[in-house]
Amino acid sequence: MNSLLVHTAWELRKLLAELRRPSVALGLVPTMGALHAGHGRLIEQARGDCGLVVVSIFVNPIQFNRQDDYEQYPRTLDADLSFCKARGVDIVFAPSIEEMYPGRQRTFVDVERVSEKLCGKFRPGHFRGVATAVTKLLNIVQPDLAYFGEKDAQQLAVIRRMVRDLNMPVEIVAAPTVREPDGLAMSSRNQHLNAVERRAAPALYQGLLVAGDLIRNGATDPEEVRRAALAVIAEQPLLRVEYLEIVDPEEMQPVKTITGPVRVAVAAWLGSTRLIDNVLCEPDTA
Repeated sequence: MNSLLVHTAWELRKLLAELRRPSVALGLVPTMGALHAGHGRLIEQARGDCGLVVVSIFVNPIQFNRQDDYEQYPRTLDADLSFCKARGVDIVFAPSIEEMYPGRQRTFVDVERVSEKLCGKFRPGHFRGVATAVTKLLNIVQPDLAYFGEKDAQQLAVIRRMVRDLNMPVEIVAAPTVREPDGLAMSSRNQHLNAVERRAAPALYQGLLVAGDLIRNGATDPEEVRRAALAVIAEQPLLRVEYLEIVDPEEMQPVKTITGPVRVAVAAWLGSTRLIDNVLCEPDTA
């Protein structure tokens, strides 16, 4: 079956009513387009788990706290459709802003605490916008499983908590971060980097690797780990670190002592491009 492109919730629901069977799992991969190998991993995982796969493509305006960032976000629908078709996606749902927000939005989903630190501190309203849009997509598609990447670890934690707290009948499935050969996490924003910035970008992951090694080898002081990771990143002066924190993986709150699994999360600017990355690590008890 070739990927079918639909633009309205009505079209999508009608199509799903025709295609869906009780014994066939329906998987949703929510995206903002500009698809790359990281999205490909999510699609492939959904394709392996589900008999019916929907990919949504929607650049969600209410999760951007800067208008210029929203306007510059890459939009490559034709290429995205080819990408989806090559990976056996059944339906691509690409709604307009008017379809998703037909009037002034008065209802929002706000996941407290999990959304407060890290990106939530520096991007006010971001996770409220993410949670609201994902809720709308889950309501429209009504999937059995929905797929998100671990690169956006705080987003993943927010969505998991939202689904749990609101008793949404969907399983959230996480896929590991997909990286370039030099370690840079794949992101739609990477295409904004010029050649010099692109060479500097892998230092983010190198810093995270140093942090992970320290934690696995028994470091318990988050400040010691932070300093070591930041020293590595500082070797690339083009990188302007916004935050680097060691947090609890579920609540996304900074830990005072490292005693179990933690995420080391970082955000940094290269020119006008904001990059994020993280690693999950824990002390080696062997």
